[in-house]
Amino acid sequence: MKKLDWYIFKKLISTFFFCMMLFTVIAVAVDSSEKTDDFVKTGLSTSEIIRNYYFGFVPFIWGLLFPLFVFIGVIYFTSRMATRSEIISILASGTSFNRFLRAYLVGGILLGAVLWYANRYLIPRANGIRSSFEVEYLKKGDPSTGYSSKFYMRSDSNTYIGIKYYDTALKRATGFFLDRVSGDKMVYNLRADMLQWDTVKKSWVLTNVVARTIDSMKETITTKPSMTINLNIKPDELRHDEYLKDKLTTPQLNRYIKMEEIRGSEGLNTLKVEAYRRSATPFSVILLTLIGAVIASRKTRGGSGLHLAIGITIAAIFIISDRFSTVFAVKGHLPPLIAAWLPNLAFALVAVYFYKKAPK
Repeated sequence: MKKLDWYIFKKLISTFFFCMMLFTVIAVAVDSSEKTDDFVKTGLSTSEIIRNYYFGFVPFIWGLLFPLFVFIGVIYFTSRMATRSEIISILASGTSFNRFLRAYLVGGILLGAVLWYANRYLIPRANGIRSSFEVEYLKKGDPSTGYSSKFYMRSDSNTYIGIKYYDTALKRATGFFLDRVSGDKMVYNLRADMLQWDTVKKSWVLTNVVARTIDSMKETITTKPSMTINLNIKPDELRHDEYLKDKLTTPQLNRYIKMEEIRGSEGLNTLKVEAYRRSATPFSVILLTLIGAVIASRKTRGGSGLHLAIGITIAAIFIISDRFSTVFAVKGHLPPLIAAWLPNLAFALVAVYFYKKAPK
């Protein structure tokens, strides 16, 4: 990289961090004002709230608005360069427009790589801090964040289990049954009064068991006072956790999706969209960096204000299209991979259009 590249690259990084810090302060101020009463009710000190909540909330905001920070930062400093006729001087010196964009491309790739790593490993851990605080203090008693009392799920490809009531503190369930099928016929049925998790052996123990083995000719009934069974399900999985997709790292999320597919669980599109988006969003950083550079490099009478207005409009359209594609994947029949990457594909065409229209 030459002196020109370092000049643009330093402005890109410094302006990006300035925008990120500015929006972070605004987000924290708005969030704290909305939750002031809730924070007071927790009885925690300010340092405890910062450590147990805002250490998770701030990375969450960074991950959510990272592409927007980059986009606004690029438009702001590039527009100032155009207003001061720096870009005209650069192009007049014989530097091609493609050569001028090299530093933006390098900066976009670097920031995209940072977001890619953070999305996969760092932000999910921060979301775990934030979600634990919200469940324990802010949403205590809300059934949507806790455990469900009734379950009917698939243990493996041909085994179904049901539970009438599950006690999360004791890790004990009542009204347990298990059905195993072969083709379209039931071949095994098991019922037990109680299901208890053995923390030492890491397995489930059944009490007062009645098992029926069924074949084409007869039915065999067996009773046992207790027995150990491997259900391929752990106590933590017997819950409805609205934060699950946010606090699992990408390897953990992929393993969870594969396990739920084996079990035949439904409604996995939300998790799949999240997994694909963690790779698609960093790519959008590169796209928005180039779009911002192309838009703001033209000197206009409106100056930085006009460029920022155009940039914010484009960013709003991008966010709306991203939300729409997610809804179509979760509620409709749009494949999750396409839903995650569709906004990037659409804005790649926008980037090409602005590039062709840009004065070179």
